[in-house]
Amino acid sequence: MLTINNQDLTFEDVYRVATGKEKVALGKTARQKVERTRTAIEKAVDNNEIIYGVTTGFGAFKNTAISPQDVAKLQENLIKSHAVGVGPLLEEAVVRGMMFLMANYLSKGYSGVRPVVIETLIELLNKGVCPAVPEQGSVGSSGDLAPSAHVILVLIGLGEVVVDGKTVSCAPVLKKAGIKPVQLQAKEGLALINNTSCMTAVGCVAMHEATRLLEVADEAGALSAEALRATTKAFDADIHRIKPHAGQIATAARLRELLKGSTMVNNDKTQDQYSLRCMPQIHGAVREAYAYVKKVVNTEINSVTDNPLIFFDAKNNVKVISGGNFHGEAMAVAMDTLGHAMSELANVSDRRIASIVDPATSNGLPAFLVEKGGLNSGFMILQYTTAALVSENKVLSHPASVDSVPTSANIEDLVSMGTIAARKARSILRNITNVLAIELLTACQAIDFRLKEGYKLGKQTSGHYKAVRKLAPYFPEDAVYYPYVNKLAEQVVRNG
Repeated sequence: MLTINNQDLTFEDVYRVATGKEKVALGKTARQKVERTRTAIEKAVDNNEIIYGVTTGFGAFKNTAISPQDVAKLQENLIKSHAVGVGPLLEEAVVRGMMFLMANYLSKGYSGVRPVVIETLIELLNKGVCPAVPEQGSVGSSGDLAPSAHVILVLIGLGEVVVDGKTVSCAPVLKKAGIKPVQLQAKEGLALINNTSCMTAVGCVAMHEATRLLEVADEAGALSAEALRATTKAFDADIHRIKPHAGQIATAARLRELLKGSTMVNNDKTQDQYSLRCMPQIHGAVREAYAYVKKVVNTEINSVTDNPLIFFDAKNNVKVISGGNFHGEAMAVAMDTLGHAMSELANVSDRRIASIVDPATSNGLPAFLVEKGGLNSGFMILQYTTAALVSENKVLSHPASVDSVPTSANIEDLVSMGTIAARKARSILRNITNVLAIELLTACQAIDFRLKEGYKLGKQTSGHYKAVRKLAPYFPEDAVYYPYVNKLAEQVVRNG
């Protein structure tokens, strides 16, 4: 059980909840802060105070006053009108991540919602009710409006949910689960959709995947180094000590450890091609970018991202301040960075694959790793696939965060496109997963030729080789390769 109680959370915390591995509860301290702020909002409404989005309209309607009797209706109308997403549905883990992130930022006590709103979001999570949320329609400010509104439609009993892969009305599902829909009150609808929950939920899943891909890239690279009989001289600690980027130093150290004890490496050679020799510099630079993105994502998880926000001064006086914490620029830039940085792992992996299948660069391996070339194509077309994937990644790496289309009659005149950036990063990571799976398959096919020559793998690379061989055999002749690529992508690259 993960109790939300104003503590700092990480993307892995979000991932565990998102994938259904952990239940959630609202802590006592958080509940007390929420109740205090809610009381302040209710007093402000009773006193007919002018508060954006509470007693006024939204966006371009910010100067339109709302009568006290219409305050609740305003919030419901907001959700209905903003649920205009289109396209394929977001996967369940992302939607669950969104609900958890909403519950977390609302629990900080700056948003003015009632505890029942947070508790009902948590109930949806704990009982496995997944709103149907289209993936397109957010410009990333004023927050993830459209996707969040689709989530909140279910909270108020009007939307659709996904059950066994099918989209159905939420009403009977909520009734069966014993979940009572919430009737939104002042400020609550706005607090629930002015957020960065979609881009951040996608970002949390992406970061979980990226963490694993960084490790596999080193492992695949080490196996390829053995397949190509590379030298380990370029990984010597002295080289990296005098160019002391932390990621570079860490990668070189890991490659030395992975290759320890290997007789396949050839340290009589002077140097190898960049895709081998410069792995510490290339993989290391990606690690540096990953560290930056990790900081941004974890900060966003623990941020309050709606508007307006409620504060108390030293004398307990209430301040209601309109700002822009819903703006997704930080996440947009970070997700664009993650996408284009991680793309380099696929680029360099493809170059190592190309070196292994090409007899001009493979140090004695048969062309395309097959015994009877001509009759068999061997691994020739597997490298075509990686070429296609890295090319696609180059297109996807064009940043979304440099674009903006003004909305809401130019009130929202520069938006982040952060959700698009996050979704693109996920697409890039899926492509990298398949490229690395193909590199593992290719390197191990080549290693089988080396093993016949009497060479031995390193202690750690031997374990990774065996993990591949549990799922994919040596291929003496052409076979249908794609099922093995899929298995490796899912069971070794993605899940370890």
